[in-house]
Amino acid sequence: MSEDVSIESLLEEARLAASLPPPQERLRLREAAGLTRAQVAAAVGVARGTVQNWESGASTPVPPGRLPYLRLLKGLAEIHPAPAQNPVEALFTGAPPSTPEPPSAAPPAPVVPAAFTGLDTLRGPDGRAIEGDPGPCVRCGVETTYQSTDGRPLHSGAMCQPATTTPPAPAVTAPAPAADAAPAPVVAAPVAVSPVPARVPTRPQRRSKSAERAEADLMSLIRGAVEHEAERAGGDEDAALKALIGRAIPDVMHLFNETRATARYEYTAYPALPDILHKPSKKDPDQIWEARPAYNNPAYSLRAPLLDLQVTALDVNAAYLSALKVWLPIGRLEHTTGMDGVGPKRSGVHLITPADWAHPHLPNPLGDRDEPGALWITDATLRLLLRLSGPKWGLTEAPTVHESWTSGATENFLDALRKLLVAARSEAIEAGDRLTLEYVKAMYSKFVSTMGESVHNREMVRPDWMHNIHSQAYALHCGRAYKAHQAGLDVVALKHTDELHVTGGDWRQVFTEGRGVSELKIKQGDGKTSGEYLVGKVGG
Repeated sequence: MSEDVSIESLLEEARLAASLPPPQERLRLREAAGLTRAQVAAAVGVARGTVQNWESGASTPVPPGRLPYLRLLKGLAEIHPAPAQNPVEALFTGAPPSTPEPPSAAPPAPVVPAAFTGLDTLRGPDGRAIEGDPGPCVRCGVETTYQSTDGRPLHSGAMCQPATTTPPAPAVTAPAPAADAAPAPVVAAPVAVSPVPARVPTRPQRRSKSAERAEADLMSLIRGAVEHEAERAGGDEDAALKALIGRAIPDVMHLFNETRATARYEYTAYPALPDILHKPSKKDPDQIWEARPAYNNPAYSLRAPLLDLQVTALDVNAAYLSALKVWLPIGRLEHTTGMDGVGPKRSGVHLITPADWAHPHLPNPLGDRDEPGALWITDATLRLLLRLSGPKWGLTEAPTVHESWTSGATENFLDALRKLLVAARSEAIEAGDRLTLEYVKAMYSKFVSTMGESVHNREMVRPDWMHNIHSQAYALHCGRAYKAHQAGLDVVALKHTDELHVTGGDWRQVFTEGRGVSELKIKQGDGKTSGEYLVGKVGG
């Protein structure tokens, strides 16, 4: 029975999808019913921004939200038929309007240059549009990562304003010149130009007041969630916190989509990923090495004969929140060999053979790794290795890059979300609001940890992004250790993403003390460890 139901559902979806209403009609139906995008998103199980993309034509409905969305559209079409049309036939069978507009009322059809006719979106075996490096769409000139079948940039489904030749202006009958008037100058006919669209700005500049209002609206969502759960818990702060942590993933995804309300890159239509980024099983990891540090300086020990050196354990604030500022690949990952896939505006993963690390007094940028030889690392780790091999540091030789999977990249994809959560975190600290502080922490930490292959977040499956964000947090952490060493401090330990243990001087001359995202503070003791402790020199 379940198989029959599944087959019927597939057939129903195929029948409805065959005549999907155009984007403008999807928008008209929702507005005619007085529904908000948030209501539709909740009903069909997607994000609000996804509904907006479906209505603007930036993306096409895909499973699992497609079937309930198609059912909703069909039902709305029966309730709110298009003017002068049969409600069902016009929307889902493609029937023409029963009362066509008079020919004189129709605007002249745009002339599409021959070079742009017959173009179609390049799609993979699963039917999803395949993406590549960003470039101006050949139809409208607006930047897109989608491609046509011949490899040129083209909006998915050609959902853009077609690039057209300028239609001729309607003829205006000029008054007859007077007999003694000079003859009108002869104006040459316009010369036909090449049908290459002019590049237009990829996104209009927002006014600062508008941006402030948008952030204030999103901040009110965070405050509202905390107030709602606190009220439901009846003053039980632990119960309220448990509820907030439980809803952190859908809440942060909602905030993420809201910060991208005007963006065009559809992150859910992720490109096909190479096998190295897929887990072979639920229990086994993929092949990417994130370079997580677990460093203890062999020159210092708690078992030395003379414990006379004071160590300060420093705590790094919101490490993963800072790491959201990272170069992320936004196109189809392309395979290259040698250094061809390495560039300042490319990102992905790389197979390298690292050079030897001959500095036991400093943490290895590749973390605690026992196995020698080649390994797959992220772009964030490679950038750190290249910096350390440069003239400023000169700590190692550059790694040998064998092959890469990379695409064009941006450093700002998650920046709006990062800034929003930083602002919410700062407000909570200033107000002494533990609930909001822990809620924000849960949102950004779970956002990063579940964007890979996770059963807890079905909206985003980007293991390449997850690995790069993790590695960026570790690279920033190593950078703090190198900075401390350069300032004359000894690095005793570097652990996880948030512990830096130093001795030999005043750390406050190197780092700013505080609870801000870019600041450090002395680690609070938990009964087993203390923020300050004594060690001795080995063999000293």
